[in-house]
Amino acid sequence: MTRLARELVILGCLEELDDHIAGRGRPSVPLTLSGRAGYSAGAMAHPGWIELVLLDFSGKVLARHAEPFTSPRPKDFAELVSLRLRELSSSTEIMRLKFLGLGIAIPGNAADASSYWTVEWLEGWRNIRYPDFFEDYLNFPVWVENESTLAGLADFYDHGLMLSCSSAISIFIGHGVGGSIIYRHNVISGEYGNAGDIGRLFPAMNEPRPSGIDLVRDLNAAGANLQSLFDVSKYVDSHADIIANWTARASKQLLTLVESGAAWIDPGAIVVTGSIPVMILDAIAQEMRQSQWIFGAAPKRTPAIYASRLGSWAMPIGAAMLPIHNVMAIRD
Repeated sequence: MTRLARELVILGCLEELDDHIAGRGRPSVPLTLSGRAGYSAGAMAHPGWIELVLLDFSGKVLARHAEPFTSPRPKDFAELVSLRLRELSSSTEIMRLKFLGLGIAIPGNAADASSYWTVEWLEGWRNIRYPDFFEDYLNFPVWVENESTLAGLADFYDHGLMLSCSSAISIFIGHGVGGSIIYRHNVISGEYGNAGDIGRLFPAMNEPRPSGIDLVRDLNAAGANLQSLFDVSKYVDSHADIIANWTARASKQLLTLVESGAAWIDPGAIVVTGSIPVMILDAIAQEMRQSQWIFGAAPKRTPAIYASRLGSWAMPIGAAMLPIHNVMAIRD
């Protein structure tokens, strides 16, 4: 084990920590994953803007970039990602030989094993095969996954929940409403890849779906002029009453999903995440923590409710974890 560990340290896959453990014989040296072992990227096309991040092998964010983006063409997305990756890689001195690949967060549901039924503004993405289209264009490995699943994965690690519990569910508020399920530290995708597709439940509830677009609609009706979720933060102060009323309604609607998820899988934590401003996510989580359980008495032990600290960045960060996970995954 000592010889193998030394070789991995030399190769840059492991690194020694400063805390030596005293004892008989040679002191034990704690080891940890080295960020220098490899690098990966994650990208997400939001309605109106694009976000891109670079991670090292330990999951540390090395760089992040956001800019306006409105094209519905997947080729335009690939071209912009390729250009920005070259710029970010150059500025962070990342070696090309250690680049593990790109993860892409897809705003839509899995149609089959290699295609997605994306949101309407990305309709052109519905007719391509994943990940082949992007791999052929970019010439390096690409992984794709639903945006809400990746946001939940990123928040699970960011909050350190992986150290305190093995299961969690997330409620995702973005262009639509979604969710993710983590059980025994693994993401549950479901039989057809659409586990956590909770947004489709809301039309049957005779109320507006509590999505980010619903919030934009309320703000615009009150005199705001928003073109996308990217602009919501500009109206947090001037339209505080509108946002507070929407938050109260959305929290009550989403609490039904929280209770249902808690009853089904008994998670250790619940995370409210999405692409709306972090302060609104935090207000929703706070409302939920203070609310009475709707369907009767709560169980003796209930999951803690957290708000994402990453906001919209949770999606590209989660996407960037996909290439790293592929390297680390244990295969049969």
